[in-house]
Amino acid sequence: MNSANRAKHCSKELRMLAKVPPMPSKALVIYLKRKRTSNYMPQKTLQEIADHVGGVVIGDPSVIIESASTLDCAGAGQITFLSNPKYAPRVKETRAAAVLVKEEVETSAAQIVTEDPYYAFMQAVVLLHGHREHPRTGINKRADISELAKIGQNCNIHPFAVVSENAVIGDNCQLYSGVFIGDNVTLGDDCILYPNAVIYDGCRVGDRVIVQSNASVGQDGFGFATHKGEHHKIPQIGIVILEDDVEIGSNSVIERGTLDNTVIGKGSKVGDAVAIGHGTKIGPHCLLVPQAGISGSTELGHHCVIGGQVGVVGHIKVGNRVTVGARAAVINNVPDGATILGSPAIEANKAKRAYVLIETLPDIRKKLKRLDKEINKLKDK
Repeated sequence: MNSANRAKHCSKELRMLAKVPPMPSKALVIYLKRKRTSNYMPQKTLQEIADHVGGVVIGDPSVIIESASTLDCAGAGQITFLSNPKYAPRVKETRAAAVLVKEEVETSAAQIVTEDPYYAFMQAVVLLHGHREHPRTGINKRADISELAKIGQNCNIHPFAVVSENAVIGDNCQLYSGVFIGDNVTLGDDCILYPNAVIYDGCRVGDRVIVQSNASVGQDGFGFATHKGEHHKIPQIGIVILEDDVEIGSNSVIERGTLDNTVIGKGSKVGDAVAIGHGTKIGPHCLLVPQAGISGSTELGHHCVIGGQVGVVGHIKVGNRVTVGARAAVINNVPDGATILGSPAIEANKAKRAYVLIETLPDIRKKLKRLDKEINKLKDK
């Protein structure tokens, strides 16, 4: 990225500030004080960050770091990272004060060498910026909370949130406006439910679970019995269980089981607009990228990665540590450790060879037509 493009890319916030209407000086001072308070970023020396992430400093350990940024936009007082070797040329051009790297590279910036630069960068971002702060409102009088519900300590429940009968909310939970908690729901400690998230009746949610806006957990599964051309609804009597440290993205849907429960394993992360069918079992520490769809009664092992727009048919088993490439269609059981691509999905190396073959099909067709003509000529002789 050249200097002109970098300046254009990095000056977005300045352009936005230019559009802010003038304010009286006193009001401006109050505004800036609030901004500084709400977005306070502690300064750290490079050595302090290295100690925090378990890395080794190359360069001046006393360099002051105020914030984190990208390779292209980072400047004085900022730290960035290099985890993908294909971006190595950008390190030479970066104006960052420091870079997190796996091994020493050629750059004018100071460096922290660490085993996993991406993870170390995450640690540095948390150290410098912290996580999003949530307003401490207590329980708003406009929230609709059943007298039979139990609310833990230090919870913040915003206006128009609903907590239904016999629901149990753990300590330190954050329920934003429009959240609906159904009857007999159990919510663990330190959970965050963003606006209009829904947890249907009877579902169980572990500790430190995050449900983003407009996600639906525990709605009826897509279950119908077709009889004489008509579709009759099957009662869905299972529930959804979200284990500890699960995160559900915006507009995602997790259906309750027809008879069995739908389970999202500990530490798994579900992206935006993901659909998970009734009775599905997702193992621990899986990643489901946005727009994936998992049909009912499917089982995923632990540490699986499901790419964007992947479709998985129902009633199959996907092993542990399986990676499924974007837009794949998984129609059969998948063994442990497999990487699969394509529609229908096959082993990745086979799929790549098939894709190469597809590119050559027009030439192959021409050759076959020519050979066919030559064979016909030989037959005529």
